[in-house]
Amino acid sequence: MKQITILLAFLIGTNLLADVEKGKAVYAANCAICHTVTGGGAMGPDLNIVSYTRKKKEIEDYARDPYEFYEAFGYSANAMPTLPLEDQEFKDVADYIDSLQPFKKWMKKKKD
Repeated sequence: MKQITILLAFLIGTNLLADVEKGKAVYAANCAICHTVTGGGAMGPDLNIVSYTRKKKEIEDYARDPYEFYEAFGYSANAMPTLPLEDQEFKDVADYIDSLQPFKKWMKKKKD
């Protein structure tokens, strides 16, 4: 039974890593021209910061339709184009961006 559990954990973990790697490729092909992941300056915000402050679903939603969500993200205008990606590519790139920050700001408990 222990071997089955370890095998399942490995397969699930491998699948998650595959999604992150696929997302990294989507980022490189579609996002890297405007967004960095190393704290550098670019036209759009660094995705390390985005990862630190946003949940994966928020990232996916914004990437999918930036014109609908820019105000919810606190921006006064939107410069990001609508990307011609497949549904799975939006999920994969959100997985990649979400993986950039293991400790998320939104996870901190607020003091009452």
